[in-house]
Amino acid sequence: MPAPAFGPSIGPLAGLKVIELGQLIAGPFAARTLADLGAEVIKIEPPATGSSPGGDPLRQWRLLHEGTSLWWQVQSRNKRSVALDLKDPVARDIVRQLIGEAEVLVENFKLGVMED
Repeated sequence: MPAPAFGPSIGPLAGLKVIELGQLIAGPFAARTLADLGAEVIKIEPPATGSSPGGDPLRQWRLLHEGTSLWWQVQSRNKRSVALDLKDPVARDIVRQLIGEAEVLVENFKLGVMED
């Protein structure tokens, strides 16, 4: 019988909370590995705007199946996602609170982006 979608985790990292601010390959791959080992991973993604469909750009990268990238389906398994605009001070406060409750932060921004 399969485990509940977001119920208690099993594995050596069960009970570990991870916040992922990564995009495309490197950050999401690292966080996915932690999720595969039982960690609870919460992925922060940009919301949709007038010019962007929102979410990690990997959602629309390369080969699509029913409108979603096959890469996305692989890299995002065992994760939960939340859309937050990191340009919004309220959203940044929410992210800071989430990070404060987590044991691990995974990010792959350009140098200096996380300074604020």
